[in-house]
Amino acid sequence: MQKNDEILYLSFNQDYGCFSCGTEDGFNIYNTEPFKQIYSRSVGGGIGIVEMLYRCNIIALVGGGKSPKFPPTKVQLWDDSQLKRIAEMNFRSEVKAVKLKADRVIVVLETRIYVHNFADLKLIDTIDTCPNPLGLCSVNTEGDEIILATPHKEVGEVNVHLYSESKTVSIRAHQSALNCLQTNPRGTKLATASQKGTIIRIYNTKKGELLQELRRGSEYAQIYSISFHPKGTFVACSSDSGTIHIFALKQTEEQEPQANNGNNSNGGTKSNPKSALKFLKFIVPYFDSEWSFAQCRINDTKAKVAFGPDDNTIVAVTYEGTIYKATFDNINGGECKIESTNKILEAPQTE
Repeated sequence: MQKNDEILYLSFNQDYGCFSCGTEDGFNIYNTEPFKQIYSRSVGGGIGIVEMLYRCNIIALVGGGKSPKFPPTKVQLWDDSQLKRIAEMNFRSEVKAVKLKADRVIVVLETRIYVHNFADLKLIDTIDTCPNPLGLCSVNTEGDEIILATPHKEVGEVNVHLYSESKTVSIRAHQSALNCLQTNPRGTKLATASQKGTIIRIYNTKKGELLQELRRGSEYAQIYSISFHPKGTFVACSSDSGTIHIFALKQTEEQEPQANNGNNSNGGTKSNPKSALKFLKFIVPYFDSEWSFAQCRINDTKAKVAFGPDDNTIVAVTYEGTIYKATFDNINGGECKIESTNKILEAPQTE
């Protein structure tokens, strides 16, 4: 990659069909499958956040990098069909993240999160958090209900804001600071990881109860992303260990309807392997952990992961500039097979 092609930001859209890339010179939008660059915009400065709303022409941009195009305290709503900014949102401190929903714009600062109405940018809610330098926040992408997961003011805790029920569920997820949190598409489940990166916990968002505890590994690692399978049968995580772990999810009453339509070969019956010493779980809880169902080893260490259009595919895009597509055996698990690798900034253009 050239100097001005340094990747500052990567993010999948809500259905994983596209992903965006911010660079020192602008931003690019790509189609995930088949992999193609949809368009590239050179704006003469760094873009540190690029958030899409499905395939809508409205994109949220925040300046970043060594020479930011826009101040990092401002969110630009960009209309790519007109190639111009249509609105600007100003804040008193640096914007850490932006999340878009059809009717909401959610802006994450270091210790506060603002929820705005999309149509007129009216402020709907203000949420105080503990220090949140990673900009952690997740909102459901399906359904009319708004379910928003944010860090609590207490380190390691999560607040789930159920707006249709006018209530907040607090979850004591970890003892150490959070490093990643992600809701499933319907917002019925929440996955969390701490700075240790050894355990991923799955919670019911409406009751706050722990559903599963999944072990990524025994050594500390930084988890960069967590992704739920659209049918609710698996969850995947990427970390700086260079291995993507895929776990089978237990089926619940809140399971995605598609998972039970008879077409999913996982069928809700697969389980993650456990230690052969699980009989010692009452002495050392480690031995009762659920380990990953399938694993994918890549050459890069900082990746965002998503599930592909097929039941047994995953896609990883990396800050080192590569996109990996792999398949896994959704009956027996084990090692994934990497089907293709491509350079992001050398992507073929669409017609």
